[in-house]
Amino acid sequence: MRTQVVIIGGGPSGLLLSQLLHRKGIDTVVLERKTRDYVLGRIRAGILEVGFVDLMREAGVGARLDRESHIHDGTVIAYEDQEFRIDFKEMTGSHVVVYGQTEVTRDLYDARAAMDGKVVFNAEGVTIHEADGDAPYVTYEKDGSTHRIDCEFIAGCDGFHGVSRQTIPLDVRREYEKLYPFGWLGVLSETPPVHDELIYSGSERGFALCSMRNENLSRYYVQCSLSDTPEDWSDDAFWTELKRRIPGKYAEALVTGASIEKSIAPLRSFVTEPMRWGRLFLCGDAAHIVPPTGAKGLNTAASDVHYLYNGLVQHYHDGDSHGIDTYSEKALARIWKAERFSWTTTNLLHRFPDQSEFDLKMQLADVNFLRDNVNAQKVFAENYIGLPY
Repeated sequence: MRTQVVIIGGGPSGLLLSQLLHRKGIDTVVLERKTRDYVLGRIRAGILEVGFVDLMREAGVGARLDRESHIHDGTVIAYEDQEFRIDFKEMTGSHVVVYGQTEVTRDLYDARAAMDGKVVFNAEGVTIHEADGDAPYVTYEKDGSTHRIDCEFIAGCDGFHGVSRQTIPLDVRREYEKLYPFGWLGVLSETPPVHDELIYSGSERGFALCSMRNENLSRYYVQCSLSDTPEDWSDDAFWTELKRRIPGKYAEALVTGASIEKSIAPLRSFVTEPMRWGRLFLCGDAAHIVPPTGAKGLNTAASDVHYLYNGLVQHYHDGDSHGIDTYSEKALARIWKAERFSWTTTNLLHRFPDQSEFDLKMQLADVNFLRDNVNAQKVFAENYIGLPY
């Protein structure tokens, strides 16, 4: 098989890139290690920046998102017994959109199928060859046979554990990482959200987040030990702990119910540089990870797609390689700002095991400064709704 761009990874970033390029007449093949049902079964992010929504519309897959998503003009920050609201609309004139990553992925799969897009599922043993040369190709195993795809470029959208980043030699790439000493226990329940906007809450017992997917599907999180497992937490234990970590009026209003999904995610900040090696480009989690506190994981992947998509269109339509030549530099400049926001927001509201009394006073001072300073709230809002591409 031959194509112009091989995309490794059939998650939202790989599918979005494929869909955008297809609409510009650029041929792609997407390789996904798992099945479609497996990919759609992953419960992930639900907050979309306006830039991501605009990309979905440009890709021709924004209709259901526009129809069923929810616009959020602000968020609530709580710390112990105080709370305040940051008004995104007032501070920036913009907002964020609530629409689950599962639904984004479903829309993109449906669009690729409608356009006869080439998506290969159950592609095992994907290997990248000659990425630093002029004739790259990719091999994979399926149904007991080895398959080869010759191409011009490769987009690695295969996540933190994928093959793409590992293909770049160690003497070329440099990795930066911070591991946090806790995780997030997340619960999905078919219950109405406790509030019509997200609640970020810090307390002496640890962090909690109240989020949602729609009017009757809520997503809640509590900070937990890395040694915990989902089996350690009954539904009753989770709801009890969540109520202890959020302001009383929300705890009283909380509607509880059986969990339909429960998982624990460790938190890390991670960036690899560069994001290009020869004809291989890294996108999304293959190149960077953020703690979910700032709602930036899926959105940073979208900004990568924006830069790579436009660079490839410029290359194929205009014969100009400037966009792809500067891809890594442009993508990383925005990524590090998103990393900073996610890191500072995580430090603002979580309890760390080695925090001293002085550290806690500084944390409280940071919260109070954000509460009382309109310029600080504007900076927070600008970062939360998404920095420009």
